[in-house]
Amino acid sequence: MKTLVRTARAFTNIALIKYWGKKDQTLKLPWTNSLSLTLDRFYTDTKLTVADNDHDTVYLNHKLLDETQNKRILKYLDTVRKFYSFDDHFIVDTVNHVPTSAGFASSASGFAALAAAINETKQLNLNKKELSILARNGSGSASRSIYGGFVEWIAGDNNETSFATPIDENPQIDLTLLSVVINKGSKKISSTVGMENSVKTSPFYPNWVTLVASEIKEIKQAIAKKDIQRIGEIAEHNAMSMHALTLSANPSFTYFEPETIRIFQIIQELRQKGILAYATIDAGPNVKIICTNESITKVQKYIEEQLSNVSCVVANIGSGIQYI
Repeated sequence: MKTLVRTARAFTNIALIKYWGKKDQTLKLPWTNSLSLTLDRFYTDTKLTVADNDHDTVYLNHKLLDETQNKRILKYLDTVRKFYSFDDHFIVDTVNHVPTSAGFASSASGFAALAAAINETKQLNLNKKELSILARNGSGSASRSIYGGFVEWIAGDNNETSFATPIDENPQIDLTLLSVVINKGSKKISSTVGMENSVKTSPFYPNWVTLVASEIKEIKQAIAKKDIQRIGEIAEHNAMSMHALTLSANPSFTYFEPETIRIFQIIQELRQKGILAYATIDAGPNVKIICTNESITKVQKYIEEQLSNVSCVVANIGSGIQYI
């Protein structure tokens, strides 16, 4: 007998202070804390049905995935079964309103929604801290998408101590994000592989750990003061420092494309004109620009005039897990 339940919706988040590097690959424990902002524009909807057989079936955007395509999800479901000592298998129906593997945190919203759907279907009655831990076991950044607004992921030392915690879920701050989509295609080097290479081979990785600790303190102070310029300055520096790790890895690699670099130049040009704009970028070519409600129209117009082959998407501050 199949049991239908509500669909879980989770939104993506953009890390203003990045997570880059795991000290435990299995539990996805990071070397550092990180700090993010949940966005309202990109999200994942996931519904689980308890299957009447002994295997899991996964549909992504209404298409059945084969075992190679859904290997990561199947492994995660096995992990959850061990955690909570049940034998049920599922039909997973997930719709991803996010470009996959393009640096838009599709795994964050994806595994946060999946964790919430499991919680709902199995009636585990997990609180948000526990739900964050469950989501982290699928994708590290998913731990942060359990909450809305500004969120900090505490690195921790084991499964129980690594979880996200809200800083301000409903911040009253004049901050808007412009996502500049350069390439919706999947990246050639996954975040997992990129992190591992950076940790093992970049001579600057120890400095990165020290930098993150310092910049998290600074950006939390800026958030409390609603100082968008300072938030932007810290976030941009942290993003560039993260990508310096990829460039200094051996062998060196980068997620940047020519348009990525051009957007950085455009942002500097805009600031010289007195327009507030700061860039941040995850593991992919697409750039997110921190703006105010006043500056975002000017920023978008300037970029679209300079680059005809990109598309811009406006995102505001998003909420945590929803059930629909």
